[in-house]
Amino acid sequence: MPFTRSLVDELATACRRKPSLLQIITGPRQVGKTTAAHQLVERLGWPNVWAAADLPLPPGPEWIETQWQLARTLEPASGERVLLVLDEVQKVSGWSEVVKRLWDEEKHARGPVLPVLLGSSALLVQKGATESLAGRFFLHRCPHWSWPECRAAFRWSWQQWVYFGGYPGAAALAREEPAWKRYIADSLIETVLSRDVLQLQPITKPTLLRHLFALAATYPAQMLSYNKMLGQLQDAGNTTTLAAYLRLLETAYLVSGLELFSQGQVRKRGSSPKLVLWNNALVNALSLLTRKEAMANGGFWGRLVENAVGAHLLNGLQGPDWSITYWRDGDEEVDFVVAHGTHVWALEVKSGRPRKASGLRAFRKRYPKAKVWLLGEGGIKLPDFFNRPALKWFA
Repeated sequence: MPFTRSLVDELATACRRKPSLLQIITGPRQVGKTTAAHQLVERLGWPNVWAAADLPLPPGPEWIETQWQLARTLEPASGERVLLVLDEVQKVSGWSEVVKRLWDEEKHARGPVLPVLLGSSALLVQKGATESLAGRFFLHRCPHWSWPECRAAFRWSWQQWVYFGGYPGAAALAREEPAWKRYIADSLIETVLSRDVLQLQPITKPTLLRHLFALAATYPAQMLSYNKMLGQLQDAGNTTTLAAYLRLLETAYLVSGLELFSQGQVRKRGSSPKLVLWNNALVNALSLLTRKEAMANGGFWGRLVENAVGAHLLNGLQGPDWSITYWRDGDEEVDFVVAHGTHVWALEVKSGRPRKASGLRAFRKRYPKAKVWLLGEGGIKLPDFFNRPALKWFA
């Protein structure tokens, strides 16, 4: 069924804003960036040129110049612009330099072309934008689908969202779990690894990167030392290689390795990362358990719920001014620590999984100004937490 994300309203407002800025949309594959851009074109009704660089052989910078020239041949009505939508722009070598030159020419000539650039690699899109397009762009983040969006579009319960995750294109297969698992594994995971990571980055050990992702999917919301990873991965190289590959998986919106929280100190990058996948579908597509079996398995379901909380934070609190970590001191631990400036929140997730004594009291003793929250049994109800954007909880 047709569904319009709030991003479309945000884009329409930004395109009408004066003075004009380049509009850049970044986010994971298959979460609706292209659909949102199509809905934007329909919403505005302006003349447009649409092109995608997601080709077997990435095009050169002349491809952008050609599309731009096509846009210049269109004549908008009074008060309108010409939208130039370039999908997967990070695939074009030197894209940011040629966009900068053409945009500066457009501004100088007071031309009608307004570019809307889409990309599925956070590293390449943001790196190109900040290095070459400083002061010229507005960045829109298109995250994985939240539970309220899946509920509105597919009538899912929060438990269904925790299991199936937030990929809208896979929702139609949710009643056929074997087909759903194959679709996520083949059409999403493999595509992201082969086209957004391996094809665009100098990877010396591609098999290791794939195995690292599979390992992370096996240990959702768990702390795993690099030494333990080395023991479970073949041809693993060293901890530095693993840490670098984990950061690459993060730039593709797959897995984050949360660091240990330490306020006022330089964090130890060698500390054991807590593995959080950005979408629970990435976990369950590789799991042998069905949804009923997963919900009946208290330990596994508890990990899924905790990972869903972490994914909700990662998708909703993006940007350099937000920090999401975890805390541990001996036997005491806190599942997630959110920091924004001088404000700190400690979150512990209660999801029915057997746990040791709460570490919130120990954390509050160490950091008396921090706020401490309990999610789940005895605290904020999980449906209530997932029902609100993360930004509204911490604003």
